[in-house]
Amino acid sequence: MGSAAGISDAKLQALDAWETSPLFDEKERLALAYADAMTFTDRDVDDALFAQLRTVFNDDELIELTATIAWENASSTFNRALRVPSQGLWASDSPGSEQPPTS
Repeated sequence: MGSAAGISDAKLQALDAWETSPLFDEKERLALAYADAMTFTDRDVDDALFAQLRTVFNDDELIELTATIAWENASSTFNRALRVPSQGLWASDSPGSEQPPTS
């Protein structure tokens, strides 16, 4: 999905380092902090984070972002519980990386 939306391989590969990577702007970092707060059970969307989100995202954007994160979390939990393996929908275009088979 990210590649199809025009997100570079470098940015996708840097997701684990989103907090410090220069590839992400402040709005993206805020969205990723929100995703982490919604996803990790030892975190929460506290009032300070929510207040920051409200300064950057309008109501419709915040609802869409929240729904997308919640959907991905539900999908991940569902697939993990049913032992559904990765479908190999994305592989890096970087030299030396394997591409998923196309059919």
